[in-house]
Amino acid sequence: MKVQKSFKGQSSFGTLYLVPTPIGNLEDMTFRAIDTLKSVQLIAAEDTRTTGILLKHFGIETRQVSFHEHNAKEKLPFLIERLKSGSCVAQVSDAGLPSISDPGHDLVSLAVEEDIPVVALPGPSAGITALIASGLAPQPHIFYGFLPRKAGKQKEFFEEKKYYPETQIFYESPHRMVDTLRNMLAVYGNRSVVIVRELTKLYEEYQRGKIEELLSYLRDHPLKGECLLIVEGAEEGQPLIGETKGDPIGEVRDLIAQGKKPNQAIKEVAKRHQLVRQELYQEYHQKEGNTDNGD
Repeated sequence: MKVQKSFKGQSSFGTLYLVPTPIGNLEDMTFRAIDTLKSVQLIAAEDTRTTGILLKHFGIETRQVSFHEHNAKEKLPFLIERLKSGSCVAQVSDAGLPSISDPGHDLVSLAVEEDIPVVALPGPSAGITALIASGLAPQPHIFYGFLPRKAGKQKEFFEEKKYYPETQIFYESPHRMVDTLRNMLAVYGNRSVVIVRELTKLYEEYQRGKIEELLSYLRDHPLKGECLLIVEGAEEGQPLIGETKGDPIGEVRDLIAQGKKPNQAIKEVAKRHQLVRQELYQEYHQKEGNTDNGD
């Protein structure tokens, strides 16, 4: 067990600061983020050119070092050594919170192992910002980031998530959005979704509707700019799509494979098919060859 006292500790090491940067509108930069970037000895940036524009805008002259997925193994020892020697380092991504879609997590993990203080600053997050204005349920939610690109892998991914009740947040390229929605429709059915594009920028736009409605709209209005996809979670009792539809025992197995306990899965399937829960319970455990209720 380790206890970190971020601001009252006695560490001789430097501090690793995780500093969020604007996702479009530079006015979203916080005073604290600016002060932190000015005060540290080094900035580890996903793209020094992108971060350089930000630094110039706010008059920040701190030295940068490139730190991204392609050079992470090479740069991690260097950054840890700087921190252990007493230098403070700020890690930033191109936009939003670091460690989400960059190698920041590896840096944080190593810093924690070495008892180097890690301090996160709050700030812009595209996924959460889009979610709270989407109109879909903000709680519970799951953030997945970027989707698999190949259709087969994408459909497999959706098959694994189709019963999840949480609102789902994805990043997706505007050029792949139509294909993604078609794959999702085939697995999830015609759920409510929201496409959010150019968040915080001049052409910010929310496209809200059922998947089929958005597919129809996108035929005449091709997407441009950076996009997010917010997807309604599965409802209890929602019709199933796939090989197990109409097979209560198969549906129970499917739900268990998604992480639900047997009793919970049996209760949900029994309600969906208007079956006696105890009878379904007995049938399931007879076929599975056990009497463990999974609780």
